[in-house]
Amino acid sequence: MAAAPTLAQIRHHAVARTLFAPTTLPQAIRRLGFVQADPIRAPARAQDLTLRHRVAGYRAGDLEARYPRLDIEEDFFVNYGFLPRATQALMHPRQPPRPWPALRRAQAAAVLDFVRERGVVHPREVDAQFQHGKSRNWFGGSSNASTQLLDDMHYRGLLRIARRDGGVRLYAVRPAQPGTTDPAAAMDALIDVIVAKYAPLPAATLGQLVSQLRGGAPQWAGDRAAALERARQRLPQARVDGITWYWPAGENPASRRHAAPAEADAVRLLAPFDPIVWDRRRFEILWGWAYRFEAYTPAPRRQRGYYALPLLWRDRVVGWGNLAVRDGCLVPDLDYVLGHPPRDLRFTQALDDELQRLHCFLRLDTAGTVSPAAKGAAPPRATPPRPANPR
Repeated sequence: MAAAPTLAQIRHHAVARTLFAPTTLPQAIRRLGFVQADPIRAPARAQDLTLRHRVAGYRAGDLEARYPRLDIEEDFFVNYGFLPRATQALMHPRQPPRPWPALRRAQAAAVLDFVRERGVVHPREVDAQFQHGKSRNWFGGSSNASTQLLDDMHYRGLLRIARRDGGVRLYAVRPAQPGTTDPAAAMDALIDVIVAKYAPLPAATLGQLVSQLRGGAPQWAGDRAAALERARQRLPQARVDGITWYWPAGENPASRRHAAPAEADAVRLLAPFDPIVWDRRRFEILWGWAYRFEAYTPAPRRQRGYYALPLLWRDRVVGWGNLAVRDGCLVPDLDYVLGHPPRDLRFTQALDDELQRLHCFLRLDTAGTVSPAAKGAAPPRATPPRPANPR
């Protein structure tokens, strides 16, 4: 029996396996299995910030521009995002726990006929045609009832996202497809996607993500416990410092080959939902400090910033950055866990390279990136590690 990996080897594995050599956009999405989406653009959307590390020559907006030609769909999985059609098909026909009332069914049938006749529709066309009025949305505000109906029809698999127009989802009828005849096999396949995306996973995170499959496959909510137990039995695993870790079959976190790419002299600013940092539980285990996504936190209570991007140096997350674009230039505001950047000239060069990559990714003009030292601001703030907040 192979020896259990060390925590350092788990960390190397976490970095090296997901920061694979940049490839094509379709191949990167297939390899990731799922790309979480977020509408905030600071300085780009999360899906673009995630893909730029993994797709050769990627530029902000490439996913949206190429989406209609790719074999992928926007849909809910464990979160909302982009995934291969074959994976999406495992979750449909989706059966939410609460059926529509008669009036809602009639509205959906009329809208479905309208979309089928038009081919592709913008939400405002549906609103103008049916005048459903306003309704309360999930965060307590008011939005068009037609938009909410379209979103619900998309979730239930009646509609699909055909493309986006200025960030707005345009809808088309989703072709009818046969449902799975083996729910257990479908659940096992969905869990395999989860593990391939977020491995190596602590046992608690695996349980959390299987629980979140209730959103993607609500019709099998009662089967999650059995599916989780099957995963625990079949997945490779090891107990390291009191925590059980899981990873895909055929991988070996203790392999020496992970160390070289994980310890390469590279700086990367990561999206808040990048697979390296998505699991806040794992983040604190591997890097020893708490990172939280604070865009929806009131400004006075933010510790890291509105849209702080974790800063990875080699295999260590040593700080974070908040990025802005001013007058065609990228203006980074960087902070460090120890209060100062790594005292290594190779870090300085690698950071400059990363900021230049971001400049190209954002399609900025030729004026160049404003470096941290040239911002005319005070040196980075000395911010000591804070105790972990409740998850």
